[in-house]
Amino acid sequence: VNVACLVAVGVNDDGHREILGLDVVTAEDGAGWLAFLRGLRARGLKDVKLVVSDAHPGLKDAIASVLRGASWQRCRTHFMANLATRVPKASWPMIATMVRSIFEQPDRDATWTQLGDVVDRLTQAGFVEVADTVLDAADDILAFSAFPVEHWPKIRSNNPQERLNKEIRRRTDVVGI
Repeated sequence: VNVACLVAVGVNDDGHREILGLDVVTAEDGAGWLAFLRGLRARGLKDVKLVVSDAHPGLKDAIASVLRGASWQRCRTHFMANLATRVPKASWPMIATMVRSIFEQPDRDATWTQLGDVVDRLTQAGFVEVADTVLDAADDILAFSAFPVEHWPKIRSNNPQERLNKEIRRRTDVVGI
């Protein structure tokens, strides 16, 4: 039976990542995410400032419902994967490098300036649809920039979460679960 494993990882005040919860549900839908997040709240999760996740509509709705007041940021890994589907394979390395440069800036102003520069360069290079996609997603992918710069290394990317998900998949496939 195919199931979904829901995992929440948090960054504490000391800047360390902690696994907050894990649950197995029959479907990765809004109801599953809502129950999972409510369970985290019931166990004491509070003062959530930012949630980084993929753009699954049920998950976004559950976040808005249960974690009121928390900012939401789209997972950079998922965004890049979605963006890659709109780009010819031969052009992807150049475009990926340009888009990744947005996230590597030293402060909020430089981040948003770089976003504008990348959108302009993409447009000039004839990738108008890609430029529009990046511009439309700006608020969702750059939510981290509203937080102190010293927190950015832990919140601007969801790669550690992706590695954890991959490891869970690897270990459960071995035993046939």
